[in-house]
Amino acid sequence: MSFLLDTNILSAHLRRPSGLAHRFVQYSGRLYTSSVVLAELFVWAYNRPDPATVLETIDRLLFEDVSVLDYDRECADEFGRIRIQLRRSGIEIPTADLLIASVALVFDLTLVTHNTSDFRSIPDLRLADWLTP
Repeated sequence: MSFLLDTNILSAHLRRPSGLAHRFVQYSGRLYTSSVVLAELFVWAYNRPDPATVLETIDRLLFEDVSVLDYDRECADEFGRIRIQLRRSGIEIPTADLLIASVALVFDLTLVTHNTSDFRSIPDLRLADWLTP
C-alpha cells in the first residue's frame, strides 16, 4: 500500500520529525504528496517571520522521503467528476481538499490526513490518520 500525505501530516512531520519518523521509515519508497499540498506548505512557510528556515526544512525532509505528484489533467477530470457527484447529493467539500483527494484517487493511494471528517464523503477514497493513536 502507498500513501498520499496531506498538508497537516507533512506540517506535523516538519515541526517534529521524530513524531512520525517510524511511519516514514516503515513506508519508505511508498510516500507521496501532491503539488497542491506542496503549494499549501509554501504558503505556511512564507507566512513565517523567517521563511528560509522552513523552506530549507521542506526541501531537506520532504524531498528525501516523499515524492511529489503533479496535479495533471487526469486529476482535474477526477476533481470535476467528483465535485458534481457530491453536489448532486447536496455535499460540498472545500476545493483544496477535493483537489488533494482527486490525486489520491487517480493514483490509487490511501490519503493520510488528520482531517478525516473533511474527506469521508468522497466515494472510494481510502483514509488513514497517523496522528491519532
